[in-house]
Amino acid sequence: MFKVTASRKVLQSFGLATAISLATASAAFAGECPADKMKSNARPMVDYKPVGVTDVTLGSIDLGKQPAHIAGRELRFRKLTIEPGGIVPWHSHDDRPALIFVQQGEIVEYASNCLDPIVHKAGDLRPEVYGTSHWWKNLGTETVILYVGDVRKDPTDHNM
Repeated sequence: MFKVTASRKVLQSFGLATAISLATASAAFAGECPADKMKSNARPMVDYKPVGVTDVTLGSIDLGKQPAHIAGRELRFRKLTIEPGGIVPWHSHDDRPALIFVQQGEIVEYASNCLDPIVHKAGDLRPEVYGTSHWWKNLGTETVILYVGDVRKDPTDHNM
């Protein structure tokens, strides 16, 4: 029913770090596209492959077996590590809502509905919902660490 692959100590450390980071973040959803830069199909899909990215599922829950009875859906919690120059390839969130928390570093998002690149910094929380298609790149010299909670329908969907 619930799979955990990380130690309790790692998760407790993450919880403390998350609480501190969220408490000191200047805005809950920093790093959003400015309203005057939003435009449908502002950026075409690109076919980059993953580069310098490690994606580890820390735990998951089969939502069909929970009281909510959301059959065929899985709630996942993951850690993505993106090395300098690393790329998270183009993907869509039309059927896979997610929340991304930037725990360390700075990363640039190239969204289909924003004319400008969007910079995300440590402490930022990025909602990814229907209408979000994008790719990310670490343009800095520091490794980026993201924590991702998403609701996946297709267990063979390995999009980041």
